Amino acid sequence: MSVPAAPSLPVGITMGDAAGIGPEIIIKACAQGLGAPAIVFGDAGALRRTAQSLGARLEIVEIDDARAARPGAGRLEVVRTGAPLPADLALGQVSAAAGQGAYDYLCAAIDAAQAGAIRAIVTAPLNKHSMHLAGIDQPGHTEILAERSNTADFAMMLANDELRVLLVTIHVALADVMARITPEAELRAMRLADQACRQMGIAQPRVAVAGLNPHAGEDGKFGREDIDIIAPAVARARAEGIDASGPWPGDTIFMRARRGEFDIVVAQYHDQGLIPVKYLGIDHGVNVTVGLPFVRTSVDHGTAFDIAGQGIADHASLVAAFDLALAMTP
Repeated sequence: MSVPAAPSLPVGITMGDAAGIGPEIIIKACAQGLGAPAIVFGDAGALRRTAQSLGARLEIVEIDDARAARPGAGRLEVVRTGAPLPADLALGQVSAAAGQGAYDYLCAAIDAAQAGAIRAIVTAPLNKHSMHLAGIDQPGHTEILAERSNTADFAMMLANDELRVLLVTIHVALADVMARITPEAELRAMRLADQACRQMGIAQPRVAVAGLNPHAGEDGKFGREDIDIIAPAVARARAEGIDASGPWPGDTIFMRARRGEFDIVVAQYHDQGLIPVKYLGIDHGVNVTVGLPFVRTSVDHGTAFDIAGQGIADHASLVAAFDLALAMTP
């Protein structure tokens, strides 16, 4: 369960991979103006160069600690984190330096959130290949956040104006999903889905669970996991007072949620849940890590190396992630 954060604290934005579009979307969002004070965990030099290339009128100031932040109009404070990046860092290319930086920025933000120095964390995208070049063996943001905050029960949720989807399994091979579909994993996901909706202001969340097999197994014809594992877990969730239902066929559950029958869908694996959300458009999609002791939201897109440095990246998803972080920390 997230610890309430003071609304007067700044939101911490992590810069992500400096060779991608993270610096650009941050500069654009901050120059446009956000709904609350913000500071950045990143590289001040990279942000200054980006602001100059975009013609943004922002004073970028380095600070040593998030507690020293004094945000103001036209001023962007950057927490000094890790070694400075090289001024000639190639944009649009994987880089161990950028991968290490992205990891360091995230870790510093996690520490600040746990110390009560920031209101929430909003993350710009990192690149897993770059992190791996730096010797960091992590699948992505979600696992780093959970490990560093010592969180055992967590989940990834994707949300936009039409759908909310939470995943039972995240970054694992499809062949490994079956072994991770357990009654405990299902119940944990339903609890976290209920919690997430309540944090978003939904008083009585309706949690719908997607089946694992086609047609939710069709009474065992296409597999028994839906009957033997998922359905009993739904019954246990209902006994706890969660308004859970399912398992519902995966090919119709998202349409029904989009029409308003459910508040959130619990999907069994990564692509089952994320394809419907991303098909609706990533411009306003937000990634939320549920179960952490602080609020973390993120853009619903990657580093976009193909357009890095061109000044054409859309910062709408970052703004949506920032706004949701504010809504979840009133």
